[in-house]
Amino acid sequence: MTDRNTNKMWGGRFSLSPAEVMQEINASIGFDKALAPQDIRASKAHASMLAAQGIIPKEDARKIAAGLDRILEEIASGRFRFSRALEDVHMHVESRLEELIGEPARRLHTARSRNDQVATDFKLYVRDWIDAAEPALAALQLTLARKALAHSDTIMPGFTHLQSAQPVTFGHHLLAYVEMLARDRGRFADARARLNECPLGAAALAGTSFSIDRQATCAALGFDRPTANSLDSVADRDFALETLAAAAITALHLSRLAEEIVVWMTPQFGFVRLSDAFTTGSSIMPQKRNPDAAELVRAKAGRITAAFQALAMVMKGLPLAYSKDMQEDKEATFDALASLRLVLAAMTGMVEDLTPNADAMRRAAAAGNSTATDLADWLVRVQGLPFREAHHIVGRIVALAERQGLPLNKLPLSDMQAVSPHITQAVYPLLSVESSVGSRTSFGGTAPQNVRKMARTWIKRLEKASEKG
Repeated sequence: MTDRNTNKMWGGRFSLSPAEVMQEINASIGFDKALAPQDIRASKAHASMLAAQGIIPKEDARKIAAGLDRILEEIASGRFRFSRALEDVHMHVESRLEELIGEPARRLHTARSRNDQVATDFKLYVRDWIDAAEPALAALQLTLARKALAHSDTIMPGFTHLQSAQPVTFGHHLLAYVEMLARDRGRFADARARLNECPLGAAALAGTSFSIDRQATCAALGFDRPTANSLDSVADRDFALETLAAAAITALHLSRLAEEIVVWMTPQFGFVRLSDAFTTGSSIMPQKRNPDAAELVRAKAGRITAAFQALAMVMKGLPLAYSKDMQEDKEATFDALASLRLVLAAMTGMVEDLTPNADAMRRAAAAGNSTATDLADWLVRVQGLPFREAHHIVGRIVALAERQGLPLNKLPLSDMQAVSPHITQAVYPLLSVESSVGSRTSFGGTAPQNVRKMARTWIKRLEKASEKG
């Protein structure tokens, strides 16, 4: 049996073992063991191609495939023994394969390098993650759209500068995040399409003199085509950068929604409530209900966006082709992508659990003279005033209402007409928040009828896509 605690990767070139600190900084098995399923999948495709091309015996390829299947089962069951002495997942698999099948295992690495091997494994990992994340993103969209439909008439304040601006519906507000997530899904789909080229066969950096069939391994692994330049094949980490960029933007969107949930749950707002399932208490203040799940979603945006920045800094000055720096491409990527999957699940649960306080939302929507724009629009539409003149008139009326401590729809007509004789009794019904919201019927506007139509459109689209699976 091969001594799995002896690193023979470098063959006869080195006579002394690496220094202990060198082994420590060089080892990646602590994190790259996550690539084991992808490494085994790619190795099976490579061995099959080698046999088909007559480069290795078919019987050796059969033994290699059987051995790799056993290793995968050992890893999945937790029986596989990992050791820091073997540096990375690739050497672990190769070493264990030699223990299991002997000499044929040594033929597996023919016509490939760890450079194209790890690039292929990493691409497979990122592609697998995107494929798994897609339904999670769609599930959050669907949860938001269903909640939006249920609250298409629930009025809340719309904010700019976190100041009350104009009334909107809670459903309309939620649909804004459905649109954001649609763009996020598009970015991941774009990243997947671009990464779906297979590096296997590029070898160390220059290709190989063996008569390999890159189209065969490409097809076996589900790639669209082989990569076209061997240098770029092993030096490229754009696929990870692009996926991390999409992940960072998604995390920012989730963080914005999390921040709103945190604000809305404060007693000062009192807009929404989360159950015990997504809140915690205080060790000293028995009255507290803390939105910890939302706060953690907000916080994890930092580590996800930092992963993109970290990999960008790793890659920014590297000459072609491969440098050991690129070992630092995985740990932060794995962590960021795992974190995003977690926060997607947490946010989906929170949105489903969330209960709005419609009365508190409506009261807040009616405060701050939020229908002032409706009065200005009426002066333009009915009385024919230029908007800037109407804006000036309404600004004076709002100042008057504030001095009297009255909302616009309670200000006496005589006071309004003292500012502008153009105003008549007909304007009062338009100054309610219900009228304001209902009038916003332009495409993309907050009118309940718009919200219902758009929410149903999204629900139908998302449910149909889910059924197709």
